[in-house]
Amino acid sequence: MAKIFTLHPDNPQNRRIEDIIVALKSGAVMLYPTDTVYAIGCDLNHKSAIGRVRQIKQLANDKPLTFLCPSLSNVATYAFVNNAAYRIMKHLIPGTYTFLLPATKLVPKLVQNPKRKTTGIRVPDNAVCLSLLEALGNPIISTSAHIPPPSDADYDEWLELETLSRVELFDRMESLVDVIIDTGKEPSYQVSTILDLTEEQPTVIRQGLGWEEVEGWI
Repeated sequence: MAKIFTLHPDNPQNRRIEDIIVALKSGAVMLYPTDTVYAIGCDLNHKSAIGRVRQIKQLANDKPLTFLCPSLSNVATYAFVNNAAYRIMKHLIPGTYTFLLPATKLVPKLVQNPKRKTTGIRVPDNAVCLSLLEALGNPIISTSAHIPPPSDADYDEWLELETLSRVELFDRMESLVDVIIDTGKEPSYQVSTILDLTEEQPTVIRQGLGWEEVEGWI
């Protein structure tokens, strides 16, 4: 069963953040809130934890995973950022955007798109996420908590994930993850806007939160 940590959404308690970091460094998988959806995540540098995230989401190894960074300067450590991408990201970060970028050697192959050698990176506008990132010192995997139904589940009922309350979501996930972060806020089910910045001309892959802001830059 997962251990639940109650955190203040704007001023997360340092001691509890430290306890979560100890768990993440030991390979824990967590359910946590972002500025978009509740996400499943782990330490980017813990390979076995990444494997568990893939297992929970039922993702094949050729499906890339997104991860969170605390700042634009940190993004440049894990991805190659050209001038056009830098201008766009500087305007949009932090926020509800996922940027597809060419990966550096610091990004584990388990996370990359194996054909394109790209990775998805976010800098969230969320105090809990940023506190975790600062304390951990590594990026954190971030994939939505919308998981495929078990083989014996009623598919239509399972698809009602978007109607689940915070407590119902925790009940569904508590046997799958090690840590659950509860800020007292109900989950959002609005996804991020995805921008492909691998070329000079950016491309919108998915319209999500903040799409209106992007229109003026594309």
